Amino acid sequence: MHPVIDTNEKLAAFLPTVRAVHWIAVDTEADSLHAYPEKVCLIQISTVAGDRLIDPLARLNLDPLLDALNAHELIMHGADYDLRLLRKHHEFVPGAIFDTMLAARLLGQRQFGLQSLVETYLGVKLEKGSQKANWARRPLTEKMEHYARSDTHYLKPLADKLKLELQHKGRLAWHQESCARLIGETSRLSPVCMDSVWRVKGSHALGRPALAILRELWLWRESEAVAANRPPFFILSHDLLVDLATAAVAHRPFEPIVPRHLTPRRRDGLAQAIQAGLELSPDQFPEPLRHVSRRPSEPERRRFNELETRRNARANDLGIDPTLMASRATLSDLAHNWDKHAPQLMNWQRELLK
Repeated sequence: MHPVIDTNEKLAAFLPTVRAVHWIAVDTEADSLHAYPEKVCLIQISTVAGDRLIDPLARLNLDPLLDALNAHELIMHGADYDLRLLRKHHEFVPGAIFDTMLAARLLGQRQFGLQSLVETYLGVKLEKGSQKANWARRPLTEKMEHYARSDTHYLKPLADKLKLELQHKGRLAWHQESCARLIGETSRLSPVCMDSVWRVKGSHALGRPALAILRELWLWRESEAVAANRPPFFILSHDLLVDLATAAVAHRPFEPIVPRHLTPRRRDGLAQAIQAGLELSPDQFPEPLRHVSRRPSEPERRRFNELETRRNARANDLGIDPTLMASRATLSDLAHNWDKHAPQLMNWQRELLK
């Protein structure tokens, strides 16, 4: 088993392999359950030469590696999260990918996790004991290394079988278009909207004064999470934030709601956040988010039903999940104005819905 690549010298020695091979499988591991904000903790790469682990936490210059990867179609599984992570932290956008999860879904597989697909197509049972491990831990345990390598080790033979099946069913172009769409979607970094980022689950039921307190509590929790390098839910849950805002605006004692594990310093900070929210003037209160729901006309309802019936029938014939073709929200948009919204569909989706 190759050692982890954790120096620029080891990485430089590995680069000729990356540049020369005909296929590359890639995966990443992050520490989202253990740190805040999260970071890329490991990059797994499999080639015909074997499985290698690259340690981004070892202060490597990853640019030459990412440039080399960009010259290949990367085999990945469920690439959405990995691509967003690599784009955000390393400004990496691949030129092309083959996503085995997307391929399996387009073939009608209902169980499309890597473990299930490797067992179905290759007859191999993967151990999945390190999914929630702290990937920032160093040194990696032998179990963690084995788990990480197995995430890319089987992707090439799996992709080969899936690609043949896609070709046989005439769906390879669907997959290529879907992968290109995924790259496009994950490469765009959406700006954070500070008027909505703090609106956690349950906030829709709060009035404006309580929303003002909730916003202050969220900002306090965010600063605590960053300072402690721990995910926000380790500080306080979303539900507790909403309960505290509700109690405070009703002038009920909120201390009994506060978890016992909170330190005196954090209790003081929480109380100050609540007080800051209470002291805001009404003109500083956040506005409730109002979702404008347009009432469809009778012709629109008929078009929606026709589209849904057509979608479901085609999906049933093809043996795929209907939502791969279009969600109900998309069908609603199409029923309202086909000419406006149809161009937003992929070509294969549009052809199936015609």
